[in-house]
Amino acid sequence: MIRFNLLCNLNHEFDGWFRDNETFDSQLSASEIQCPMCGSTNVHKALMTPLLGKKSNQKTLQKKPDNQKALVKAMREIRRKVEENADYVGDKFAEEARRIHYKESEDRGIYGETSLEEAKSLSEEGIEIQPLPLLPEDQN
Repeated sequence: MIRFNLLCNLNHEFDGWFRDNETFDSQLSASEIQCPMCGSTNVHKALMTPLLGKKSNQKTLQKKPDNQKALVKAMREIRRKVEENADYVGDKFAEEARRIHYKESEDRGIYGETSLEEAKSLSEEGIEIQPLPLLPEDQN
């Protein structure tokens, strides 16, 4: 496995784990890598320093630091609460969000999928939306 520091076109930094460089290139060209902050698929590798091996008499690195584990746990909890308390509308998210905003449909929480362009359009119309956090298992 290889970890890359990544940067989206809005300068959000995040990291991703890939089997190899070829897997990264394949997922990037298929727009399968998304910024967890804004959902953008306009992503590139950021400058990173090499991870040098430790001497045998030093502690080995943990796979995930405790704060990262806590963050992933919190993100899973957010996702779980949204899924329990909102209606899944699939790829009709933008359409249904507009209907709710313009009082053409009952006011309720919804979640689903939409394109980055539609998300920007909703925001420009004053419709509040928030992307769900991407979880490590979403990348598999």
